Amino acid sequence: MVYCDSKALARKTKASYEQTLNLFARYMDEQYNVTEVSEVKTAHIRAYIKYLRERGKYTVVARDSSKIKNFPDNRPDLNKPISDSTIANYVRNIKVFFNFLHSEREIKENPAEKVKNIKPMRKQKALMTREEIKRILDACETSTFHGFRSWIMIRLMLDTGMRSGECVSLRPENVDFKARAILIENPKNNRQRYVFFSYKLTHDLKRWFSYRDRFSDSPYLFPTIRGTMLDISNFERMLKKIGKQVGVDIHAHQLRNNFAKYYLLNGGDFVTLSRILGHSSVEVTQQAYLDFTDGEVAKKYQQHSPLNNLGL
Repeated sequence: MVYCDSKALARKTKASYEQTLNLFARYMDEQYNVTEVSEVKTAHIRAYIKYLRERGKYTVVARDSSKIKNFPDNRPDLNKPISDSTIANYVRNIKVFFNFLHSEREIKENPAEKVKNIKPMRKQKALMTREEIKRILDACETSTFHGFRSWIMIRLMLDTGMRSGECVSLRPENVDFKARAILIENPKNNRQRYVFFSYKLTHDLKRWFSYRDRFSDSPYLFPTIRGTMLDISNFERMLKKIGKQVGVDIHAHQLRNNFAKYYLLNGGDFVTLSRILGHSSVEVTQQAYLDFTDGEVAKKYQQHSPLNNLGL
C-alpha cells in the first residue's frame, strides 16, 4: 500500500486493492493455514476463484469490525452470486500484488503468472431518456445549498463527461468562462486535460458562482456547507437517493456514460471524445462505448442516412 501511495493512485483504487488482499489473506489463513506470500501457489489462487463463484455476496468480510459499521447481514442482495465483474476485479488485484512482489524480488516465482484474467460479459450501459434526466434534475431542491449544489453538479457531469472524483475536487480557478473550458488537474491517469461546457451551462455555472460566494469562501467549487471538499461517496449516495425518489436507477458514473453516448449519437467522433474523457487511447474509448442498443443505432442511422441527407 505504501507503493500504491507513492504512485498517487486514486483512493478508490487503493481501497479496492486493500479489500481484495485482506479477503484473500483471510481465505488463505482459514483454508490452508498459509500466512506467508512465498507459500501461495497457483492452485491456491484458482481455488479462491472457484470459492468466490460459490460463496454469496457479503458472506465474508475482510475485518469483523466492518460488520458493526456496514451491517452486511441487512443488505437485500445478501447471499446473491458475486458478479463476474467483481471476481475479475479481485483476480486483477491479486495478479497486480504478486507481480509487484516478484518485481521487488520478495518472491522467486509468481503464482499468479499462469492465472488467466476473467473477461466478464459487457453489459450495455443504460441510456437515460430526456424525461428521466428531467425527473432527476427536478427532484433537486434548488432553494437549498445542498439541492442547488447537486443540481449543478449533475448538469455539469452530464455536459462534460468528467468523473465524480474530478468534479468534487474542482476549484473556481479551474473554470475558464471565456473559453468555456475546465482544467482537470487530478484525473485518473495523472494527466491534466480540459473538458468543455455548453453555452447553456455557462449561465448555470455563473449563477452557482454567485450563490456559492455568498455562503462559502472554500477553495473548492462544490464544497460542503463547512467549506471542506465534498466526499465522493456522499455525492454518489445523494444521487442514488434522488433517483430512488423519482423511480430512476442512476449512479454517478452513469452521467459520464450518458454524456459519451449522447455525444456520439449527436454526431461526435471517437477521437475527440477520447481526449475529453481522458482515456489512454481511442481504442479504450471504442471498447467502452460501442455497446449501442438497436434503438440507439436506428436513431443514429436516421441522422446519417444517405437518402435523408441527400434529399433524393
